[in-house]
Amino acid sequence: MVNITKIKSGSPYEETESYSRIVAVGDWVMVSNTAGVDYATQVFADTAVEQTQQALRTIEKALKAADSSMEDVVFSRITIPNPDEAEAVMAEIGRAFKGIDPARTVTCSPLGGPQYKVEVEVTAYRGAGAAPQNHIQIQL
Repeated sequence: MVNITKIKSGSPYEETESYSRIVAVGDWVMVSNTAGVDYATQVFADTAVEQTQQALRTIEKALKAADSSMEDVVFSRITIPNPDEAEAVMAEIGRAFKGIDPARTVTCSPLGGPQYKVEVEVTAYRGAGAAPQNHIQIQL
């Protein structure tokens, strides 16, 4: 039988909207959309880049609680409401995932309110960062 672990991070929305920050099913670790808010203080960072950094810190802590890490991330989804901020946000994402190189989807679409400047969602597979990797370059 597969083991399922659900981890909450303290966001009030996890209770009111009935979701978990992480659901781990076996070695698969799914991290919900994560905003750039400090969940301890409920304060949003001022800029999209700062919110990206905060979201990544929250994700890193959540992955650690699930016995995983950023190096195990195999997929990420980034949502940025303002296309003018996409380049700066994606530069920060690029720094965070340098050498990890997960598959990725980026969209510019509205989020839950004007205070949200970015949200980051990831899927990890425990141990993926330590597994042998083949890097193949194709011509498109």
